[in-house]
Amino acid sequence: MEPIKITDTVYWVGAIDYDIRDFHGYLTPRGSTYNAYLIVNDKKITLIDTVKHGFEEELLSRVSKIVDPKKIDQVVSNHAEMDHSGGLPEIMRHIGIDKTVHASAMGVKNLGGQFKNAGLNLKAAGASLDVGGEELAFIETRMIHWPDSMFSFLPSQGLLFSQDGFGMHLACPERFDDQIGENTWGPLAMNYFANILTPYTAQIAKVLEKVAADGILPQIKIICPDHGFVWRQNPGRIVELYSRWVQQKPRRKAVVAFDTMWHSTEFMARVLTDYLAGQGIETMYHSLKNKHRSEVATECYEAAAIIIGSPTINNQLFPSVSDLITYIKSLKFKNKIGAAFGSHGWSGEGAKLVQAELKALGYNVPADEVRFQWVPEEKDLEPLKALGKLIADEIKKTVDPD
Repeated sequence: MEPIKITDTVYWVGAIDYDIRDFHGYLTPRGSTYNAYLIVNDKKITLIDTVKHGFEEELLSRVSKIVDPKKIDQVVSNHAEMDHSGGLPEIMRHIGIDKTVHASAMGVKNLGGQFKNAGLNLKAAGASLDVGGEELAFIETRMIHWPDSMFSFLPSQGLLFSQDGFGMHLACPERFDDQIGENTWGPLAMNYFANILTPYTAQIAKVLEKVAADGILPQIKIICPDHGFVWRQNPGRIVELYSRWVQQKPRRKAVVAFDTMWHSTEFMARVLTDYLAGQGIETMYHSLKNKHRSEVATECYEAAAIIIGSPTINNQLFPSVSDLITYIKSLKFKNKIGAAFGSHGWSGEGAKLVQAELKALGYNVPADEVRFQWVPEEKDLEPLKALGKLIADEIKKTVDPD
């Protein structure tokens, strides 16, 4: 397990998880990384973040190619979530359990709660930390995306350790953005932002403004996140994308997501998709039988309209539709048009329940749900087409062309 040199004194010493496919309910079809970094100079050695439990040996193997792990003087924990701190107790047993772990005040609280009996020497970080003749400055980034989150900035090298900010889930041997083009990493970064950071867009916007106002932004030459690539070729590009994504500005795009029992709701979804596309709206068709909730959520992020179809089962929503709505609720999407549809047999609550959920989310819901009993036929489709036209007109009225 080889370390990777980032600058003359900073190394990547993290771990690659090729096999993970579910990240607290979020699909990770290409795995992930748990990035950790080592600052090495003649005066002091500092480890920035650790790895998920089970990957400690990989980190220690990389560190040992640079220095004896016992020579590490201190650790900085930018984020206490278990994919970055789960390996901390075991790693500290190799480094020296008495050595200081610096974290934000909330980080000290969180780490103390997670590892009550580990004997960690936790200390609340001040404004900065001596890392051997260089100062590591701390920037509080509370709720991006945990209460303990912070950035660490090494101004002497223009290097920002950004914890979960500017990350993505991708397991590969390449460690730098210039080794894989934006056509590959762009969709992965969007997917990560949509599913992990959307609820915190207001906080992210404030941090971006603060970093710019404090004059830090022009100093950043390299961004080292806790997942995915190190941004060395053009770190400004990912910052530019975040500055756009935090606005939650929709495009002229609709997502039709549904599940079906006997293909009637599926037929309605196909009709709506074709009709909206015919009105000049980019329309994504997603059957929940073969699309994961997080894949649908990614498509929803920049969509102007989210249109959800459900059959009725035992007077309730279909389970997969309920799952999608619960997931979307947690992401707190803004600036959306909503609509509901569905087919039913002897009772028809499914589409009505979808409609109620979309209204509760604060979406612009311009029409009542469209429901058909039993199997819809061509002659029955006028209400569905009318719904499609209303949504298309609303998108064109409220969203500028791309």
